[in-house]
Amino acid sequence: MPTEKTLRAGSAQKRAAILASARELFLTEGFDRSSVDAVAARAQVSKRTVYDYFGDKQTLLHAVFDEVGQSLLATVRRTLTDTLEGLTDPAELEPALVEFSMRITTDMLDSAEYTTLQRFVNTASGHLPHPDDRALTNAPEEAMGERFAALAKAGLLEVPDPRLAADHFIALTFGVTLSRLGSANAEKDSRVRPLIVEGVRAFLRAYRR
Repeated sequence: MPTEKTLRAGSAQKRAAILASARELFLTEGFDRSSVDAVAARAQVSKRTVYDYFGDKQTLLHAVFDEVGQSLLATVRRTLTDTLEGLTDPAELEPALVEFSMRITTDMLDSAEYTTLQRFVNTASGHLPHPDDRALTNAPEEAMGERFAALAKAGLLEVPDPRLAADHFIALTFGVTLSRLGSANAEKDSRVRPLIVEGVRAFLRAYRR
């Protein structure tokens, strides 16, 4: 893997253009059928520039995958802060968890980034890092676990294992919604909210202090 370099003035824009071009080509043409020449031409840079930044095509795929994952993680962290930070009243907990879930289903699970991530996993998994080597593999769940631990510290939840609580929450809300409906956009499908509400209530029956 190439050594990370200090970016020159203007280099950040080139790197962003290469990543955007690679993402589009990998999705439309497939990883195996996309060439570094095509990525360079679409990004309007030289082939040498692509190699200077990323070394090879597989490393470029990893960079695209990580960029998408970072965007999704940022959405999770922002939504956790907006909906679940600073809660002290037990009566606020259920509506706050419902609001968090409704926003995640629309802002994350129905986003272009999530679709891209899923397509890469389904079509290019052999070229991606092993799941154990992906820095972002567990990051959203860990972020949720940290928030649940904070709610436990505030006296609202009883959470012996924060990461397990996050896994349970996901299974009861997003997991059920995706399994039942195949999609999870709360703004487009009125069936999403009842599933989310019941999932949150099941979670609270298990974890409310």
